[in-house]
Amino acid sequence: MAITGAAELLAAWETGLGEAPVGRALLLHRTARPDVDTGRLPQLPVGEREADLFALRRALFGERMQVRLECAACGTDMEFDLDAGQLAGSLGGRSSASAPASGESVVRVQLDGWDVEFRLPGVADLQAAARAADPRAALLARCLVSAVHNGTAAAAGELPVPVQRRIAEAVEAADPGADLVIGVACPECGEATRAELDIASYLWTELDAWARDVLLDVHLLATAYGWSEPEILALSPTRRRYYLELCADV
Repeated sequence: MAITGAAELLAAWETGLGEAPVGRALLLHRTARPDVDTGRLPQLPVGEREADLFALRRALFGERMQVRLECAACGTDMEFDLDAGQLAGSLGGRSSASAPASGESVVRVQLDGWDVEFRLPGVADLQAAARAADPRAALLARCLVSAVHNGTAAAAGELPVPVQRRIAEAVEAADPGADLVIGVACPECGEATRAELDIASYLWTELDAWARDVLLDVHLLATAYGWSEPEILALSPTRRRYYLELCADV
């Protein structure tokens, strides 16, 4: 992943201001993976996208993540730090029991005469399934590669519940980063609260705060020295901060 410069990040932020959360997540993923065609990004397994966003977050803002969470039991507002590196590490690694049979994003399930190949869902699959009357059935139909029962081809609607359950287990094992859940014990009541960590939303909030701070720096330095925005952005953050301190001393 290439480290994006300040000007490129500001351009991405400006574009994202007019986007819905789904569009912002894709924008961030495109920033993290400039080597992949934009049209293909929503097809990548969800866990791969999450790993890419964690890598971008670490490159831009470091390892430490500050999180706020309300205790589900007593309502206490909890603040704590997470290690982005450790979280990113939990996204990798596929179980050998569900290793892909044909391609990096396909798992194979064999049970009671059934032989099924299933593609790991991407963001586009989840979004399309969510719009269907039966999201579970829609996702099964979209991602089913092949299904054979005792030598006879079968459709997604013919898969029995035990096979569907085994597919879900195989997908979870093969793509653990698709659903990142954190658990925190409340310091007041001791009860544990579990919550999903939406890295796309978290990263966008950080990028938004960073962009507004940078634009304020540009305004102050342009006013004080008459420099253009590209000239100011070309300065390192350390030098920009030093010049701002000099402005404050005048």
